Amino acid sequence: MKNSIYFFSILLLFCQCGSIKNSSFEQTNEGLKEFYKKYFNIGVAVSVSSVKNKNANLILHEFNSVTAENAMKMGPIHPAENMYNWKDADTIMAFVKNNNLKIRGHNLCWHQQTPKWMFIDSLGKKVSKQILLARLKQHIFEVVGRYKGQVYAWDVVNEAISDAPNEYLRNSEWYQIAGKEYIAKAFEYTHEADPDALLFYNDYNEISATKRAKIIKLITQLKKEGVPINGIGLQGHWAINEPSYAQLDSTLSDFSKLGLMIQITELDISVYPKEHAARERQNIDTATTFSLEKETKQAAVYKYCFELFRKYKKYINSVTFWNISDEHSWLDNFPVKNRKDYPLLFDTNNNRKAAYWEVAKWEK
Repeated sequence: MKNSIYFFSILLLFCQCGSIKNSSFEQTNEGLKEFYKKYFNIGVAVSVSSVKNKNANLILHEFNSVTAENAMKMGPIHPAENMYNWKDADTIMAFVKNNNLKIRGHNLCWHQQTPKWMFIDSLGKKVSKQILLARLKQHIFEVVGRYKGQVYAWDVVNEAISDAPNEYLRNSEWYQIAGKEYIAKAFEYTHEADPDALLFYNDYNEISATKRAKIIKLITQLKKEGVPINGIGLQGHWAINEPSYAQLDSTLSDFSKLGLMIQITELDISVYPKEHAARERQNIDTATTFSLEKETKQAAVYKYCFELFRKYKKYINSVTFWNISDEHSWLDNFPVKNRKDYPLLFDTNNNRKAAYWEVAKWEK
């Protein structure tokens, strides 16, 4: 009996979500950017192929801001000391300029996708702090300088906080060679390269009270030192079981007290319970279809996330989804290798899902 009642409740919610497709919301055919034009920018992470293929029209209809998913990261754009690969980033920039979109730069300093040459000399030994910072400065000046006046905001430093409960800063090669100073220097170099760009510190698992406190500690220290930082990027890689409404509310409240702008930079909501470590696929991972239960739970989480984003509109000025549709998502391979996920507002055929309407159907 309990199972029957539960299924009926799930079915009723699904029908309510689905019925919206025949309502006035669909008839207007507005995109997300119109629904939120009085609140914040609505962005999406893109690749070179996505701005050229069938996804281009969807991007232009729904979004007014983009982030290059990989094309501007240090590894792809600067693979060797005297080599820059501008082609992919330039292609995305041309798409942005031709269609009057905004673009966020992602990212300038990260412990992943950093080419090995950055940290070693010609003999394969670690370089000195002075050499590493000089290389970082050159990289930032080249990349930020090329897109000066075009990229309105940069994720300057990405994920410098450790996930270990008893460790503050991540023990990356950046930290091992240059100490904590590399973080402030990255912001200073970026501001020097483009004084008008908005500069963000970007990190994930910000809903964890422990990690959140460490992020806030870092931002507070940077501000105290006079480092040019304008905002905090909360990645928002969440799931159907977290964050709760209360957890996200307290997260946004805590960050709003920093006095900086907030951007949700990499939003997706997995249809599986959250896991934080990569693992191989197991027998328990066989239920990979996008079921009614998964869709309903996901729609409910998206609904209250955007309720809270609207609540904190005074501080939040951009929300960016990490990938366009369920056709492709980085979560298809993380944390479980070769497991399909469905974390976005559009299905594998680029159709709007129940979650889309839970985000869009609020009373403006």
